[in-house]
Amino acid sequence: MKYRTTPQFERDYKKLSTSDKATFHKALKVFIESCKALEHDPVAHSWPGSLRFEKLKGAQGVCAITWSFSGPDGRATFHFETEHHETVVIWRRVGLHAIYNNP
Repeated sequence: MKYRTTPQFERDYKKLSTSDKATFHKALKVFIESCKALEHDPVAHSWPGSLRFEKLKGAQGVCAITWSFSGPDGRATFHFETEHHETVVIWRRVGLHAIYNNP
């Protein structure tokens, strides 16, 4: 599975504190392992509860994870695409709950 970021994600990421970046990267490791499991067996796959994975209502195809539960909550949004028969995660936004206003 491949990963790409949008320009908005890059701008959001630069605004995160060093501590928030480290917390996001810890959650990202869990996310990547879960994506590998998803590719291996999509039928049996379930997202780890620690990521609080959700499909966003009103934003077709956009999903989110929570990477920090200690106030304020850290969130990241993404969607999946297929390129050359391979799944690609497109990271859209990263930050606090306000990113849901424009996921």
